[in-house]
Amino acid sequence: MNALLEFGRKAMLYVRVLSGYEERRIRSYRLQLQKHLQQAEERKVALRKMPEQMILSQVRRMVEEMQALNKKLEETEAAIDKYFKPLDKEAEIVMKMQLEGEEKAMREMVKTMQSQALLEKTEAERLANVTNSEANQHVQEKVPTSGPLPRLK
Repeated sequence: MNALLEFGRKAMLYVRVLSGYEERRIRSYRLQLQKHLQQAEERKVALRKMPEQMILSQVRRMVEEMQALNKKLEETEAAIDKYFKPLDKEAEIVMKMQLEGEEKAMREMVKTMQSQALLEKTEAERLANVTNSEANQHVQEKVPTSGPLPRLK
């Protein structure tokens, strides 16, 4: 009976092979295995990209945080500038007043120095005139005006 069963199995195999059923089944199985391998490869690539994607997402998140922090910093700077603007204006006014006072003091000092120099110049001229007049008097005293001048032979 086993032999008969074996013969029936072989006969059915021949019928299936001749009808193309077995070939289609083999192709179907091969395509199924190929799809399974392709899906496994895709999962493998996805697992490799996973750390890359995680790193990229972390980098994006860090960049967004830095941009938000930068924006907040700019807003804070603007608020500080706005807060200190009146103080800056007052400080500028005080500095201008101090500079004007210093300039005025310098002008007065220059005027004083010029007037002092003028006084010293006039004093020097007066002394020079007095010295010249005294020298002229001494010269006139030394020159005898009485009597004829002796002749030289």
